[in-house]
Amino acid sequence: MEEFNPWWLGEKDYMYEEWLNSPVRWIPPVIKEFMLNPFSLNFITGPRQIGKTTAIKIFIYENLLAKYNPKAIFYYPCDEVVDYVELGEIIDTYMSARREWGIRHSVIFLDEITFVDEWWRAIKSRIDRGIFKNDVVFITGSASIELLKSKEYFPGRRGFGTDIYFYPLSFSNFVRIFGKLDTTRAELKDLDKVNKAIKANSLFSGKISELFEIYMKTGGFPIPIREYFQTGKISYRAFKTYLDWLRNDWSKIGKSESYMKELISYILQARLSPVSWLRIAKETSINSPNTVRSYIEVLENLFVIKVLNIITPDFKVMYRKNKKIHITDPFLYHTLSQYTRMRVYEEQIVESCVISHLSRVTNTYYWRNKTEIDAIAIINNDQIGFEVKWTVKTHFLPRHFKEVRILDKKNLPLFLASVDWDKKI
Repeated sequence: MEEFNPWWLGEKDYMYEEWLNSPVRWIPPVIKEFMLNPFSLNFITGPRQIGKTTAIKIFIYENLLAKYNPKAIFYYPCDEVVDYVELGEIIDTYMSARREWGIRHSVIFLDEITFVDEWWRAIKSRIDRGIFKNDVVFITGSASIELLKSKEYFPGRRGFGTDIYFYPLSFSNFVRIFGKLDTTRAELKDLDKVNKAIKANSLFSGKISELFEIYMKTGGFPIPIREYFQTGKISYRAFKTYLDWLRNDWSKIGKSESYMKELISYILQARLSPVSWLRIAKETSINSPNTVRSYIEVLENLFVIKVLNIITPDFKVMYRKNKKIHITDPFLYHTLSQYTRMRVYEEQIVESCVISHLSRVTNTYYWRNKTEIDAIAIINNDQIGFEVKWTVKTHFLPRHFKEVRILDKKNLPLFLASVDWDKKI
């Protein structure tokens, strides 16, 4: 157990040491959301290889060790834990040891717990027995639905716990970290302040546009970002690393890789045109719309895609109508393009980048009838439209919107750089 907790022995963790020695490094902004009020049961969800484990190690060394006895900090990776029985034994072993050490309060990290069979049983029973009453527990996973739906097993049992979403690095954070620009940022809920931030940041518009070109290659994932800023390119190994994690998770969930590859090919080929599960079933060998839906849910669960539904002027969400399917990050676009050998276009990646950012902070939809809007964000109980005009594009804008923002090559990077995408509405 001490191999996963080297701080018990006064040693540095290899992952933290690797981060310290990297010429390209940053502290993940999500760390600011890690609260330490006992008792709390916290869920951290995000894509594979987004840096969740590294963030935990940084938090331990940069924040916790100055406040806690090292042996009061317990970390365990659950990738190879089979079921709740084994998980319970691991927890009990640590709890028994800490009693011998005279420790009453701990910060506990159970990493990548998603695929441990019935993991919640080990946690729930120990909460009910008061074993964690003085502790702060963080549970991480890369499959959001599987993890967050487990909250239903903990009614009234989470204390001060919160849900923490670990997304790829947003473009506004990317600009601050790698452009070293002290940009002004505003929350999306205050559009007047967003306008003022855009105006202030326009002084850096050339630099921001250059950074956006890089972001369209690296996205917000750590490995391609580090490689690009160290070597000026992204290696095949980086693409393969992310793809191998995805394929491994599909396998664990019991999904056919051939079906998944065919579905992803269809999504890329559709180029953001609205689609139905029935249409996909008819045009692939998957055949069943229900099977298509289950595969789509897995991809959304793993933060690979974002599905947008139509919303009507009277705020009715049309769940049975065609949907628009967006890949959530530019680097994932390039990874899946290589995987399927399907070409993707810059305007696809740019539009999806806008939608994925909007979806971090508010509910996001689209509109299509005789007119069309790429994205509709619900802001202060109003429908605010966002239309991406990266290439020549004819617009017939609907009249029922309070505001529609046209995002083109000049103002789109400025807009993304001027919003605080860590603050939800």
